[in-house]
Amino acid sequence: MINPFFKNNGPFKIVDILKIINLNSVVITDDILIADIKDLYTSTKNDITFFHSKKYKDIAKTTKASFCITTENLKNELPKTCIPLIVNNVLVSTSKVTSKFYPSSINDNFDNTGKNIIETKFKNKIKFGKNVLIGSNVNIGNNCLIGHNTIIEQNVLIGDNCSIGSNTVIRNTIIKNNVIILDNSIIGKHGFGFFPIKDKNLRYPHIGFVLIEDNCEIGCSCTIDRGSMSNTVIGKNTFLDNQIHIAHNVKIGENSIIAGQVGIAGSSIIGNNVRIGGQAGISGHLKIGNNVEIAGGSGVIKNIPDNSKVMGYPAKNIRDFLKKNK
Repeated sequence: MINPFFKNNGPFKIVDILKIINLNSVVITDDILIADIKDLYTSTKNDITFFHSKKYKDIAKTTKASFCITTENLKNELPKTCIPLIVNNVLVSTSKVTSKFYPSSINDNFDNTGKNIIETKFKNKIKFGKNVLIGSNVNIGNNCLIGHNTIIEQNVLIGDNCSIGSNTVIRNTIIKNNVIILDNSIIGKHGFGFFPIKDKNLRYPHIGFVLIEDNCEIGCSCTIDRGSMSNTVIGKNTFLDNQIHIAHNVKIGENSIIAGQVGIAGSSIIGNNVRIGGQAGISGHLKIGNNVEIAGGSGVIKNIPDNSKVMGYPAKNIRDFLKKNK
């Protein structure tokens, strides 16, 4: 899905991008214009992408990007149509290039476009509590409810028959129909992406958004970060309990149920019909298959295939865990 919220300041000449990542000695004969920076999967001709881990080598082999920021060890995984740009730190270089294309995506300061809802076109369209603020580029469907002290910041699209609780902040998010979001949740702020460099931290731009599909429920005090390069997705009919953290780029499938205090680290993919018990933790960049059950308190550090039941730390087949811990 094309990003509907952040303005792309490109295109830029490839020679200007090479300067940003300190590749002044690299010679590109054609003065090519680069249209955008995207992930390996969605990039097309005249885009630049990045490739930093062997976990993504299968996707790298088929990328349609014209250029790729990568390492010496990974460059041979790319197709011949994609020119590798070899750097020491792929993610730092990618951050610098992304910041050039999308400078407005770096910081999430408070939204100074917010107006009291009674000053907006929604005052006679929806039911709302006291002290509700609405930012710019917001659209709200029919038959919606918004609780007290909630702020719908800029760049939010809400479908029909949705209920947003009190003391909730939403930004850079698309919410489909029949979604319930309970009190004190924060949705669509940037994720925990930065790089320690000497005496300061380099913030990684987050140009994605959060997509919450139809018929979902988000419990109290949940945090769902928007995507960094791709989007964070909550699939149809998925229910989240209270105090859950969903990090950037996570994709949760349909009909899944996640109990309280679960944390899912960035870029992990959760399948359909998944059940996750309370206080379980899932590491980043993992793939959890369909119909998987993860017992409460488990620590998942490896991919889990379809139709598995796991428990413990590190999470293992539940029968093996119980046999060992009789």
